[in-house]
Formats: sequence, structure tokens, C-alpha cells
Amino acid sequence: MDLDVVFLGTGGSIPSARRNTASVLVRRGGERILFDCGEGTQRQMQRSVGLIGVDSIYITHLHADHYLGLPGLIKSYEMQDRVEQLIIYGPPGLVALFDSIARIIGRPRYTVELVELNRGETVAGDGYAIEPFDVSHRVVANGYAFYEHPRPGRFDPDAARALGVSPGPAFGALQGGKTVGGADGPVAPGQVMGLDRPGRKIVITGDTAPCEDTRIAAHGAQLLVHDGSFASAEAERATETGHSTALGAARVAAEAEVE
Repeated sequence: MDLDVVFLGTGGSIPSARRNTASVLVRRGGERILFDCGEGTQRQMQRSVGLIGVDSIYITHLHADHYLGLPGLIKSYEMQDRVEQLIIYGPPGLVALFDSIARIIGRPRYTVELVELNRGETVAGDGYAIEPFDVSHRVVANGYAFYEHPRPGRFDPDAARALGVSPGPAFGALQGGKTVGGADGPVAPGQVMGLDRPGRKIVITGDTAPCEDTRIAAHGAQLLVHDGSFASAEAERATETGHSTALGAARVAAEAEVE
């Protein structure tokens, strides 16, 4: 299944002419998941993938540069006559934030479900899960680990033929986990399927200083999207503000053995 990442915003707290504030879109099959929704996110969507209907939004923390795009996006969806439910996840305080937004733009006609997530809670998807983890910032903040469930091993057609299984529906049945008849009796999937393959993992930290929780969450990930707000010359400032340098982010990735 296709899995890709679109960076809609990689800048700091203030949008610039070339970089928008934080927002990352993950697309898996037909599902679209947005992580953070900084100011101008819907404009960045229009420039890249179009103003698509996202299925869910995960806010890392409640600093304005990570959620100021929500009011406009929610309102635009209403003007497009959206009917599908939108689920927004975030740390404690998300419900109060949305109440404030609703007082300004009104409550949309479609359903918006709000879910406040804490460490240890997992959101189950179709073939994947998303798990929040603690990061090191000045306020309560979640990083998010997106990981697919293990995938079945590869089917070995030569092994199946050697056991007397005829190509055709029986091959499909074996790949679907069913036992079929062979030349000398039943043939089980384990005889012709390789070991399960690990699913892919993407980890998004939002704002954070380098921390052990991120190293653990990101271990073996295919992609780590980590705060890198400051250059090495500003390392002290990064520490004071709960951010990371680009070098610090690279070290976390190396220590976590990110691909």
C-alpha cells in the first residue's frame, strides 16, 4: 500500500516567504492524516495536493503556530459542504481550544470529534496505529508514532508447486491464510509464506528538545520528523526554549537507528 509524506510547513513560529509554520500530511492508501495545522496550512495544501478532505488531525501541542490553521480549514470544509466526520486529536486542553475557535467561526454543520490523548493511549486505524509519546517542550506536548501492523511474508510459488498445489485460486487461498490440498495432503500457509515483514513507521515530534522518549519511539523508524529550530551556534537558546538544533535532531536519529 502506498505511504507518503507531504511537508506543508517546516518553518518556525512565524511564517516566512518560503516556509510555512508546522504541518505534515501523511497519506496511506486513501486515508489522509494531518499532523499539526499551522497558520496557512490550507493554502499550502492548495499549492501541493489540493484542498483535500483529511480524515483526522493530530495536534502536537497548544502553541498557536501549531493550530492557527484549524479555524480556516474547518470553515473551508464547511463551505465545501463536507459531510464526513473530522476527528481531531491532541493533548489535554484541546476541547477548551476548540470551544474558543467555535465561538469565533461557529460550529460546523459536519461532525467534529475531539479526542484528548495521553501517553499510553493508542489510536487504532485500518492496518496501522498511532501512539502519542511525551516530548520535552515548555508545555505539555505529544509526539506521535505512526506504525503499520506487520505485513504477511512473501508467497513462494515454487514451494507451493513443489508441494503439489496448482496455480490459481489455491495460491490466493494460501496467501489469504487458508490451508489447501496438495499432492500428499494439506498444505498450510506457513509452508509457503515467508516470515511476517515489519510495517513501516513514521515518527513526528513537533517542538522538542532531544529526549529519551523520542529515541525510544523512533527506534528503527523509516522516517523521523524532528524539531531542528536552531543552528549549533544557538544551542543554549534551543535548550532554554525547549527546542533542538539540527545537529541534535540528527544525533537522535542516529541513536535511534532511523533509516
